[in-house]
Amino acid sequence: MALMTDVRTSGSRLVPVVAAAALATAVNVAFPLASPLLVALVIGVVVTNTRLADLSLMHGQDRVTKLLLRWGVVLLGLKLPLDAVIGIGAGGVAVVVATVLVTYYGTLAVGRRLGLEARFVTLLAAGFSICGAAAIAAVSDTVRARQRDVGLAVALVTVFGSLMIALIPWAGHVLGLDDGQTAVWAGASIHEVAQVVAAGSVLGGGAVALATTVKLGRVAMLAPMSILVARRSEAARDASTPLLPWFVVGFMIAVVVRSVGVLPDSAVAFSGIVTNVLLAAGMFGLGLGIRGRELWPVPVRALLLATLSTAVAAGTSLALIQLTA
Repeated sequence: MALMTDVRTSGSRLVPVVAAAALATAVNVAFPLASPLLVALVIGVVVTNTRLADLSLMHGQDRVTKLLLRWGVVLLGLKLPLDAVIGIGAGGVAVVVATVLVTYYGTLAVGRRLGLEARFVTLLAAGFSICGAAAIAAVSDTVRARQRDVGLAVALVTVFGSLMIALIPWAGHVLGLDDGQTAVWAGASIHEVAQVVAAGSVLGGGAVALATTVKLGRVAMLAPMSILVARRSEAARDASTPLLPWFVVGFMIAVVVRSVGVLPDSAVAFSGIVTNVLLAAGMFGLGLGIRGRELWPVPVRALLLATLSTAVAAGTSLALIQLTA
C-alpha cells in the first residue's frame, strides 16, 4: 500500500515538471531564439516566487528534476557522432581544443581577479567554453554549486550566446571571412548548439552543417573538462565523490553508441527531442530553488566576466582560424 502511494506521489510530481518543459518547448518553437532551457528556468523562478509554490504538487521537486537533468546530459551524447567531429580536420580540431582551453582557463583567471565566488566562476567557465547550460548542469554537482549561481550562469550564457547569433555572421562579413570560415568561427565561439544552428542559418548554404559539427567538437570536450573541474574542485578531495559523475560517464557511453551507428535516424531524432525536454525539466527544477531577488539586479562583476569570457572565446577562435587559413 505504501509502495503504491509512493508511486502515485512520484507520478504527480512529474505533472508540473512535464507541463513546464512542454510550455518551454512550445515557446521555443514559436520563438526559435528563446532557449527552452532559459524559458523553463524562468517559469520555475516565477512559480517559486508566487503562491503557486504552495501547491502540494510543487513540494519535493528537487530530487525529481535533478534526476531528469542528469539524464538529459546523458542523452546529449547521442547528438555527437565522433566521425563527424574528426571530419572537420586537424585544423578544425585544433581550433576547437585551443578555444575551449583558453576560454575555460581565461575565465577562471579573470573571475579570480574580479573577486567572484569560485563555484560561480567555474560554472560560467564551463558553460561559455563548452556547451552552455548543459555544461553548467554537468559540473554543478562536482563544484556543489548553489542553485542561484546555476540560474545566473544559465541566464548569462543564454543571453550572451543569443547576442552572438547576429554578431558573428555580421563580423565575419566585415572582416572578409568566407562563409566556411565564419561557420567555423560560429561553431567555435557561440555558446549553445541551438544558437550555433541559428547563426549558421543566417549564413545559409552548407554553413549550418559545418558550424554545428564544429560546435559538437566542443561538446565532445565535456567529459575531459569534467575531469579537470573535478580535479581542481574542493568536492573532488572528498573520497566519496567520484572523479566523473555517473551521468558524465553515461554521456560518454551515449557518444560511443551514436558513433558506432547502431541507432536508426528516427531514434536519433527522437532522442534529440527527449534530451531537450529532460534538460528543460531540470532547469524548471533549478528555477524552483531561486528567489527573484537572487537574480536581479545582475551583479556588475558577473556581467563583466560574461562579457570578457565571450570576447576570449570569439577572439581566440578568430585568431586561430586566420592563422590556419
